[in-house]
Amino acid sequence: MYKIKLHKLFIGLFLLLFLASCGSKKKVASKRDNQSATRTESAPRGSYANVVENYVAKFAVIAQEEMRLYKIPASITLAQGILESGAGKGELTRRANNHFGIKCHDWEGDKVYHDDDRSKECFRKYNDPKYSYRDHSLFLSQRRRYADLFKLDPDDYEAWAKGLRAAGYATDRMYPRKLIDLVERYNLDRFDSEVLGKTYKSDRKKVVAQTNGSNSYIVQKGDTLYSIAKRNNTSVETLQKINNLPNTNIAIGQELIVESTSN
Repeated sequence: MYKIKLHKLFIGLFLLLFLASCGSKKKVASKRDNQSATRTESAPRGSYANVVENYVAKFAVIAQEEMRLYKIPASITLAQGILESGAGKGELTRRANNHFGIKCHDWEGDKVYHDDDRSKECFRKYNDPKYSYRDHSLFLSQRRRYADLFKLDPDDYEAWAKGLRAAGYATDRMYPRKLIDLVERYNLDRFDSEVLGKTYKSDRKKVVAQTNGSNSYIVQKGDTLYSIAKRNNTSVETLQKINNLPNTNIAIGQELIVESTSN
């Protein structure tokens, strides 16, 4: 009888310890999951303006050096870099240090394949962003179709922006306006003045620009691409196309070109 009672007591204690152990494991697992979810939801996201300013701070010196050597306005080089690379955050830039979207052509160096106008197009890959900036300078200065650009004043960023599209650098008809907006919004022409030894004075007001019936809009908290399209009587697809957006993701502070589809 004593042995039976002792056996039952042993089994009872074993079950009690087992259940307590399971409960403890469940609580630990549950806590870890909650911590993970909290980290994801509270991850900080800098505004687009901050991202651009950080990009400019990082690459302005390189753009100025290229201007000294090749006479390409630093303001234009920076504006192109911001636009083509998504201020350094684009996939091609992260994978290949390619800040200007220059394709392989006769390139004999490293390459990557990236979806652009067509699937798996060949793009140049660089070991360091400074080589992308140098290749951009060589790309423009060594091709005959860009020769007229170098007849322009080195501080005339508007003429350079328009000349790039006229020479075939981009097919997007809004390309010059996008470059000019970036130069003026972030005062990128101050870097041209420094190289040329001129006193820089900016009396521009950072307001919404209106050109050829198009406006630029700064994304506000709560905006979606759909809501912006609806307010401007246009479509999400149109906004994606004229802003070179690969998807519908937008960020607070981001500048978008908006264009109504009707009068």
